[in-house]
Amino acid sequence: MKLIKKDTIIGEKNMKKRVLCIAITGIALSQFALAGGISNDESIAKLKAQVAELTKRLDSIDKYTTTIAKRERKIGWAEKIKINGDIRYRYETIEDDRKLASADADDRNRSRIRARLGVTAQVSEDVKARFALATGKDGGDPISSNSTLGSANSDKGISLDQGYISWKFYDNMILTAGKTKVPYFKPGKSSLIFDEDLRPEGAYIKYKNNNVFATLGYNFLNSDDGSSGNKDIIETYGAQIGYKFKVDKNTKVTVGLGYYNIPLSGSELDDVLVDKFGNTGSGTTYAYDYAIQQVFAEVKTKIAGQKSTFYADYIKNDGDSDITGISDPKEDTGFVYGVNVGSAKKKGGLAIGYAYQDLEQDATFGAHTDSDFGGGGTDTKGSKLNAALGLSKNTSLALTYFDTEYGKESRGEEFDYERLQVDLKTKF
Repeated sequence: MKLIKKDTIIGEKNMKKRVLCIAITGIALSQFALAGGISNDESIAKLKAQVAELTKRLDSIDKYTTTIAKRERKIGWAEKIKINGDIRYRYETIEDDRKLASADADDRNRSRIRARLGVTAQVSEDVKARFALATGKDGGDPISSNSTLGSANSDKGISLDQGYISWKFYDNMILTAGKTKVPYFKPGKSSLIFDEDLRPEGAYIKYKNNNVFATLGYNFLNSDDGSSGNKDIIETYGAQIGYKFKVDKNTKVTVGLGYYNIPLSGSELDDVLVDKFGNTGSGTTYAYDYAIQQVFAEVKTKIAGQKSTFYADYIKNDGDSDITGISDPKEDTGFVYGVNVGSAKKKGGLAIGYAYQDLEQDATFGAHTDSDFGGGGTDTKGSKLNAALGLSKNTSLALTYFDTEYGKESRGEEFDYERLQVDLKTKF
């Protein structure tokens, strides 16, 4: 049923007044006519009965519109709350030559699940709030919400995935604070610097108009210096600016620059092992700061009627060392380029993609990069191929294959790393 808007309700009430005025005027004219001998008592009685019936019907309309108005107000509040989520079931097999070199080692095979549920509330015209839950555990992996199936069908943990407040404080400008998705534009949705599942903690300001967008971020790796105040508070900063324009009706281009400052030289992260993620250091102490400069481009167009995206992303770390005896990083660059064609959002839809990535040892902070590529971290290079088939609306079956190498600088030897993922996923 179509809702009756406020203006419509007011209009109907005004109409009721006008009709009643006409009816009363009619009665008055009838009395005048009677005085002139134009009518009689019977005609006056009929007219009064018609006015009474008309008044009764108008009262019914008034009650109906009032009820609808109240219902509209309730629905209006419900419309301010939006719920969304996604579920992914994954089977994957991993062939890691370094681990296979051990006695009695074999390929790794496992089944995993990721489930996420979020609620967004439009608190007022200029304020929005959101929280989301996801599989995982408190203090778990910062770049993965997967839970491995097993442990005799034990329960899987749920943790806070997102929690933030956004305030539109000026035209085209929004301030957001809390735990959020990565706020920076990622060409081709690549994870050269930031993994898809990473949820930075802190605040950022976004600006966006028809062509220009910009983001300024302030985040924490650690915001608590401990009860005795003897731990490091590690703050990070980021800035990105981009420009979007159309070449023709089917082609859109996005280009931009970024800068991310992660001062880690001499710092220690208790839960992040340097050798696991490729960065240079000793134990859990980092050797370098990460002052990452970024240049990126993305082209969206159509090929044979299919939506297609071409993209490239290049980074360089200009961080200096504060540790005596360690010079500036030499393995300090990284890049990715790739293409995605088609879409699997609808039943029967097909999407395919290819990307090549080379991420040197100290090009970026390894603990936040793609957790699947080369086993995660830096000092990795290789190819990623993916394909997806739409099974129904927003439901697809996807295959992703990684053919990569890692460890040339961080381990002194380069190892082959292959990973195959089969995903059944849906979102709502």
